Parts: sequence; structure tokens; C-alpha cells
Amino acid sequence: MRVIQIGKYKKTVKIILVLVFVLNISILVMSKTFAMQHYYELDYQTGIVTTTMLNVRSGPSTDHEVITTVRKNEYVRIFAGIGNWYIVQIEGDYIGAVSQKYIKPIYPNANNSGSNTNSNTSTNHSTLTADEQEVLKLINQQRTKNGLSALKVDAEVQRVAKIKAQDMVDSNYFSHNSPIYGSPFDMLNSFKVSYKTAAENIAGNASNQAAVTAWMNSAGHQANILNNGYNYTGIGVVNSKTYGKIYVQMFIGK
Repeated sequence: MRVIQIGKYKKTVKIILVLVFVLNISILVMSKTFAMQHYYELDYQTGIVTTTMLNVRSGPSTDHEVITTVRKNEYVRIFAGIGNWYIVQIEGDYIGAVSQKYIKPIYPNANNSGSNTNSNTSTNHSTLTADEQEVLKLINQQRTKNGLSALKVDAEVQRVAKIKAQDMVDSNYFSHNSPIYGSPFDMLNSFKVSYKTAAENIAGNASNQAAVTAWMNSAGHQANILNNGYNYTGIGVVNSKTYGKIYVQMFIGK
């Protein structure tokens, strides 16, 4: 007769069950930790903070640690979305995640906008919309007719002009001073554009030719267009229900 040691058998079964339980828990934890989270592309690349203080976290949830903070009206560069979060870069070259509900996208990253972030280089004219190219052509015709060199398009100035034009439409105002960005000089400085001198022309009109003609018939606007101290420009033209189109031309001298 074989004697079965019941106590030892129960102890062995208990140990096996515990090991199986621990293994299952480990698999669940690893699955949660290493689960693939899908990023998605966005049609804009810049945002502005809308809350007083926003935490930038090491991952896309409040479970991740805070690596730094950003304040209201500061800018962030948006790389992608993941769930309800943005993957962003902020001042100091921090890369992290912020909640989408506290960021206002402000720059359409469409094919018609300049995307070169180096302020020392000019952008290809093919990156301008047809309206913006025509305005540039009309402006440079006025300059060459008066013995001045043609303006070159600076990628970052183009970007800022486009943002300003869109902001005027979105926020429904017509002024050199933006309720969000401040003066043109404040805005250029905020976007880290390097310049010695700068100016801005704005217009609301139904046609490109009429907008440039109106500028040339205004002493102050004409002085900006025909200023030999400016050698780079950026032009933003955005459709407007109020004016037909909103025009922003920024000038800088380097």
C-alpha cells in the first residue's frame, strides 16, 4: 500500500498556485507597461497655453511624472497627438506630453506654409499660397521700380505673418496689436526671430492688387514697402468673412 502525504501534497499545490498567480500578475503589468500607444499626425505644429500653469509630463497621462511646467500664453511646438495628449517641445528643449484641453492650436501646418525653422534662411516661394506669391510679386515690383532690391522671404517671418493673419480672423480684430501675441515686435521676439529693424503692414481687402494699391497710397505703409533697410519679408493671406481676405506683411532687416 502506498502512503500519500496529504499535508505535503497540499503545500506543493499551494506553492504552484501562488507561482501561477504571480506570473499572471507580472504578465498583466508588463502588458500595461509596454502596450503600444499609437501616435497620430496633426495639421498644425504650434500651440499656445490657455491655462495659468500647465504640467509637462514624461508620458501621456497624469500617472507620469512632471518634468517641467509652462505658463499661460507660452508657445509649444507640437509634434504629434496621442489620445487626448500632445507630444511637445518647449523652451529649454524639454520634450514631454501635455493635455490637449489646455493648448490652443494656432498654426496650420498646411502645404502652403513655411516650415523651415531657421530664421537665417529664405523659404522657397512654392511654399507660399498663390495669393501670397502674388502679393510678394506686386510688392517687389514696387521696390524694383523705385531702384530697390527685391525682398526675400524668410521662413520664420513667413510663419509669424501667417499666424498673425489667422489670429486676426479667428479672434475677429483688425489691429497691429494682437490680444494674444501683443505688438509685431513682441510676436517676432516670442518666435525667436532675429532682426535689426522690423515693421508690419496689415490690410483687409477683397483682392491682392487692391490691398497692395491701398498700401502704396498710404504714406506709412508705402514707407515700409520702400524702406531699403528691410531685406526680408513674410506674407500671410487668410480668407475673411468680414473683409474678403486679411493681409499681413512683416518686414525685417538683418
